[in-house]
Amino acid sequence: MAPTQFLNPDTLHRNPAFSQVAVVSGTVRTIYVGGQNAVDTQGQIVGRGDITAQTEQVFRNLEAALAAAGASLEHVVKWNVYAVSGQPLQPAFAVFQRIWGQRANPPLISVLFVAGLAHPDFLVEMDAMAVAPED
Repeated sequence: MAPTQFLNPDTLHRNPAFSQVAVVSGTVRTIYVGGQNAVDTQGQIVGRGDITAQTEQVFRNLEAALAAAGASLEHVVKWNVYAVSGQPLQPAFAVFQRIWGQRANPPLISVLFVAGLAHPDFLVEMDAMAVAPED
């Protein structure tokens, strides 16, 4: 059995964008990625006022953080999305769909609308939990 099994019980709503349950077993590494926002490597905010550009930068940051731990997006089992209230989620979701593509087993996801993030120009932030096989 694979170290991570994604379940979508018949008794719960089935959505192709996310899974309902993730079960981790065996010898694996669990990786926790703190909140990633739209800041580039020079500390500059990317996409002021543009949730699409900010979400793209968030994913670049998530991929870099995961790579540093020897993991990739395929290893993510859960992430939380924090969006500033009043922001449209569809453009951010379109970025996720483009980046995730047709990969199987989308992660569990929680979306929270918040009054604000660490900087007033941030529109979206994501954190992640990943499970990767031991080396």
